Order: sequence, then structure tokens, then C-alpha cells
Amino acid sequence: MHGEPALPPDFAALPYVRADAPKGGRIVFGVQGSFDTLNPYVVRGIAAQGIAPPTGLVFQALMARSFDEPFTLYGLVAESIETPDDRSWVIFRLNPKARFSDGAPVTAEDVLFTWDLLRTKGKPNLRSWYGKVSRATAVDGRTIRFDLDAGGDRELPLILALMPVLPKHATDPATFEQTTLAPPVGTGPYVVAQAKPGESITYRRNPDYWAKDLPISRGLYNPDEIRFDYYRDANALFEAFKGGLYDVRSEDSPTRWTTGYDFPAVRDGRVVKDPVPVRTPKGMNAFVFNTRRPFFADPRVREALGLLFDFDWVNRNLFAGVYRRTTSYFEGSDLASTGRDASAGERAILAPFPGAVRPDILDGGWRPAGADGSGRDRDNARKALALLASAGYVLRDGALRQTATGEPLAFEFLASTRVQERLALNFASALQRIGVTMAVRLVDDVQYWRRLSDFDYDMIQYSWGASPSPGNEQYGRWGSQSAARPGSLNYAGARSPAIDAAIEAMLAARERDTFVDAVRALDRVLLSGFYVIPLFNQPDQWVARSAAVKRPEPAPLFGFLPDTLWRESP
Repeated sequence: MHGEPALPPDFAALPYVRADAPKGGRIVFGVQGSFDTLNPYVVRGIAAQGIAPPTGLVFQALMARSFDEPFTLYGLVAESIETPDDRSWVIFRLNPKARFSDGAPVTAEDVLFTWDLLRTKGKPNLRSWYGKVSRATAVDGRTIRFDLDAGGDRELPLILALMPVLPKHATDPATFEQTTLAPPVGTGPYVVAQAKPGESITYRRNPDYWAKDLPISRGLYNPDEIRFDYYRDANALFEAFKGGLYDVRSEDSPTRWTTGYDFPAVRDGRVVKDPVPVRTPKGMNAFVFNTRRPFFADPRVREALGLLFDFDWVNRNLFAGVYRRTTSYFEGSDLASTGRDASAGERAILAPFPGAVRPDILDGGWRPAGADGSGRDRDNARKALALLASAGYVLRDGALRQTATGEPLAFEFLASTRVQERLALNFASALQRIGVTMAVRLVDDVQYWRRLSDFDYDMIQYSWGASPSPGNEQYGRWGSQSAARPGSLNYAGARSPAIDAAIEAMLAARERDTFVDAVRALDRVLLSGFYVIPLFNQPDQWVARSAAVKRPEPAPLFGFLPDTLWRESP
């Protein structure tokens, strides 16, 4: 996307793998929740873990990401790529060795079939991305040309390069949008050996995997068998790990990480705690306002409620003090706007949208509201009530009410885990002090994700991950068109011409400096909209694993990567 790839054309292996890692054995992962489909590319159903990229055990893309570089892809199913400077078209040349797991060769016809199927029946983000292609043609049996109408979207050739290849001979378009448990045929290193919905899915390494000797694959996909075991709740998931029922655990509870790993397997060395540094942006973990709801339409209301979140109290009393407050959608990177005065490039992007960014956010001085750590900060409560008064609310009879209608400000928080529920209940208590009622409802995973897909909630907690290479996915998270598209990640319902313009500038950037300007401009507009209440982030990835399961040192730029693991024999 910018500059040159870090690796030379004749590289032997990715820099973050052990190229001669031993093959064999089985590695088991634990997952909370359930699954009911083996098709990860449609809205309906919850797809099984591991089946699609970024893990990509069964389905793989035309090209593969290096997790040590932002915005760089290397050849896989496609052995070469050609695109002009203006990126108005892109040509992929398929590797003649590329095969599906049933032995059939991968052809240009399969690529065209996949593109057409996903742009008409795939998830909303896939329809949006692949719909930007004006024409797709097979130059010959191994060569595909896409003509693009993206109008300056320089990332689109990379988006197309990350498209999977589905077998035309083994895919029924008529039933593609339905859930299915039929083992899929893919180009990846594993096949589905067994799928038990709500219980487990097992992948078995394909000994005939066509790309096993390519430099991009060397040192990856080492176990003969990979299994994901599913558990209904977080406590059962942790107890299963303590009992040795699975091998690798990504921890998300600071309390457990600091105090819960004092059990026999850790004390005697059978399990190791392995914090992995993350050198990418931390992303945004937040309470999310559904601005489609009339009572959250006014940003003054959203900002006021955010003043009641006491991070210092929550971090100290609920999370053992291990978290850091999030202040940006691209926290911990040079893409973050907080603490920096807007550059001339940023101001030029924002100039057509006066008022889209607040002055204190434009000059980098804004931070999420601090509190005194008591959990009952009176100064912030007074500021919140003043903001709410300006938005047409008054405190009457112990409830905050609209002055025009007398309706109380009351809403529901939708939670899917006990951790979310506990945090939400603390926030509800703080809101009650100024007369706002927030009911907290805990639902199961199936209901939770169905309601999120339909935008049927008032407030949720959600975490948008961030990478050093933000791009088209930002349309799905914040673009105006995605706000009304069921299944999109625009959970806040953001609709702003300034957001759309910043994303367009980001995708049109030819140099790193102009790209950074565009991302920071986007960050400032999002912060000014108060679509979320920023929560916190963890400094490292918390990983615990069986001592028999090894990983290379150092970890890549993107952090812990399960595909690099191997099991050592006793």
C-alpha cells in the first residue's frame, strides 16, 4: 500500500516463524459460545472458530498477510499481482500448483465464481467491497482481471487479494446463504474432520496441502490436528483449562490474570503464563450508544453520560489496576490524534465540515473525563447535569426527564458475559445518582449476536480492534451507508459526511504521511461525535499455554499468532 515490502522476492520464510518447527501432535483451544455453521461468509449463523482467515485453516485467500508488516501481502493462491499506479485495475496470476482439498485445481473460473457469489450473497462488508469492481474477466485459465470503479480507493487491490477462493464444483449458490454443517472444500492446510455444534470442531492437517513448501507457509500449520472446544460460560472455560482439557488460552480477565493462575499446573511448570507484547494500535473497547434511538441522538446527552464513568475506581476495584484508559480509536500508535495538534493536512481534510471536530479535540487537548477515583465524583455529576440541561433534560422527582414531555431518560444495556454485566451494573449505579435509569439485561450468545445484527439494543459494550493498516473496514464500522445495513459493525449508527470524507482520504493516500493525516482526521471526528464511552485497554496479550506447546520468539508486530505454534514431544 505504501513503500516497499520488507521481505525480498527470494525470502525463505516469514521472520516470526520457526521454519523447521516439528510437525505432529494435537493442539486444543477453548472457545466460549457456540457455532451452527461452517460457512463464515454469510450473515446467517455463527461460524465455527478457525475456519476462515485470519487463521484460515480451511479457506485461504489469493494472497497472505505478513503479520509483521502493515499493508503488505505476499503470494499464495495467486503467485503474482499486477496493478498500475492509479490502481484502476488488478490482475492476479494463479499458482499452477494451487489445489482444493479434494484435489481439483484452482482456476480463474473459481475466482470469478467466488467474487460474484460473495458480492451478491456474502456478508454486507463483502458485498460492499466486491461491488466496487466494474468488470471481472478471465484472461485465461489461470489469470483474472478486475477493473475497478472505486474512485481513488487504493486499498481495493489488497482487499481483492484477501478474497478466498471457493470451489465452483462444490458450492451450491442456491443454498449458499443457509447455515450448513457439510465439511467445506477449501484451499487451506486443514480439512474439517468432525463438527459437533455447540461442542467442538476438529481440523485434520491435509498431507497433500499444495502450499506446504511455499516460503509463505513454512513454519506454520504444524499440528496434525487442531481442535476448538466450546464452553457456555467464562467460568466453565477457565476451569476446563485448569483441568488440562485444552492447551492454549487467551485471557481477558485482569483479575484472573493477576490472581487466578495459582493452580498446580502453573506451580509445577506444566502451564506457563506468557504475556505477549502488542505493537499495534489497541483499538476501541467502549460502551456504545445506539444513536438510532431518539434519546441518544444528541451528542450532548452522550457526552454527559460519559462523564459518569469513573475509570480509576473501576480499574482499581474491578480489574486489579492493570488497565490503561483508552483515549483514541487508534490508541498507542502514531495514528492516534490525542495529544497532537492537527496538522495542515488534517485541517485540509476537515475544512469542508466546520463544526465536525471540537476545538479541544482539534488541538489534541481533549481526554476522556477523569474522576477523583471515589466512584462518586460530584464535580463530574454537576457537569453532566449541566450538559443534559442544555439538551432539554431536568432532574424532577428523582428522575431525569425531558422538559417537553416529562419522559424519564431510561434505557437498557445488553450484555453477553458476566464481566460485561458487572461493569454495566457499576455504571448503572453511577447513572442512577443523576436520575438516569439503565437496566442491565444478560442474554445468551445466540440472542446477543442476533440482536446486534438487527441493531436491536440501546447500549452495548463492544471492542473494535485496530491494526497499523486501517482501511475499507472503517466504512463498515462508521460509514453512513453501513448505519442502516443489518449485520454491519456500525453499532453506533454513525452517519457523518466528515467521517465518510476522512475514510475516502485514507483510502486515496499514496504516501505514509498523508495516510496518517487521514486516519487522525477520522479519529478526531469520531471522538467529537461521542458515539462511545471509551473504556480501557491492556498493555499486553495475556496468553497461557501448556508447556508442551511452543511459540517462536519474538512475536510478530500483530502479537500472538496461533498459526506459529507447535507441540514438542515429551
